[in-house]
Amino acid sequence: MSEQILGFLGGTGPQGRGLAARFAAAGLPVLLGSRDADKGRGAAAELGQAHGLRIDGGANADAAAAADVVFVVVPYAAQADTVAPLAEALRGKVVVHCVNHMLFDERGPYAPGVPGGSAAEECAALLPGANVVSAFHDISARALAKVGEPMDADVLVCGDEAGAKEAVIALAARIPGLRGVDCGPLRMSRAIEDLTPVLVNINRRYKTHASLKIAGL
Repeated sequence: MSEQILGFLGGTGPQGRGLAARFAAAGLPVLLGSRDADKGRGAAAELGQAHGLRIDGGANADAAAAADVVFVVVPYAAQADTVAPLAEALRGKVVVHCVNHMLFDERGPYAPGVPGGSAAEECAALLPGANVVSAFHDISARALAKVGEPMDADVLVCGDEAGAKEAVIALAARIPGLRGVDCGPLRMSRAIEDLTPVLVNINRRYKTHASLKIAGL
């Protein structure tokens, strides 16, 4: 059986590159998407060459159409404009939402909140035909980029459809050192997204790439 193709909307940023490289290293076919197809292809070629991996690239629409599972890794400000035009292409697919709305001021990063409760819930409202699952918010992009180094973290996963959550938990396990943890319905993404600035503050204070581990499981 052929492996599922993973597509990354806005995949040329640090989080998209890190996840794509890790999944490609695990043997999964990946496609980096971008607003500009040439940028997507260029970033994919650069990333693949850097790690000795096969990584394809193109436009966000290419990634949405070709992939079986699609990751949303754009900045929050670009989320609506990116995913809304792709609603039909994403119908029936598992969409992994990785977006955090985080701002910075003189005291550091913080979560300002969003009108829809969470960025993941807003994404789901824009994609009524897709199975949106919130995951990977708590995983450091810098840690993901170190493809040769094992990880040691839990991926907090939220979603309203059990099968879609199970699929994302299984995908998380394809990256050595990661474990997916079912954290409940999609509305729980609010707490996880708000936790991300806490991790950034910890990482800044201790100059590390800390992630979360759930004890007792």
